[in-house]
Amino acid sequence: MSAWQRVAREVVRGALDIARRRVRAKRDRSRPATARSGQSARSAGSPPGKRSAYAGDFNGTPDLSYAPNDDGDADPGEVVWAWVPYEEDHNRGKDRPVLVIGRQDGLLLALPLTSKDHDRDAAQEASVGRRWIDIGTGGWDRQGRPSEVRVDRILQLDPDGVRREGGKLDRQRFDAVSAEVRRFR
Repeated sequence: MSAWQRVAREVVRGALDIARRRVRAKRDRSRPATARSGQSARSAGSPPGKRSAYAGDFNGTPDLSYAPNDDGDADPGEVVWAWVPYEEDHNRGKDRPVLVIGRQDGLLLALPLTSKDHDRDAAQEASVGRRWIDIGTGGWDRQGRPSEVRVDRILQLDPDGVRREGGKLDRQRFDAVSAEVRRFR
């Protein structure tokens, strides 16, 4: 075999190796992250530690109350951090701030927060049923960014899943959020 033939064979082998890696990577991306070798449940969007099954989003109109209390527990009116399941797949989610608005059957009722500005895409968000309102800044965001709260999705969270307190809303902002929750229920 000539030197050129050996070089050509190595080039073909390298190209086949690259193609195999791309196929494997594409296959891995289509599988749930927890099924991928070498990845933990945490990297797949699962919360750290033991977690009970998500009870599902709350349906109906909740009893809203404002009762923040500096007792270490998550109380209505407080913004806390918790693992929030994605709407389309409750087995996956991410850690985010939530506004506690009440309790039901031993679970916290909470609304997800974001620092993303949805004012620019409000019509698109509303067209798919998502409603956001501005609540300003607070201790839940270390960077001091303005936040928005989603008022059409009420989460049911295990109180033991709340990992740290982030702050509280004043009564006026809580009442404005409550009015919007009632409006879209």
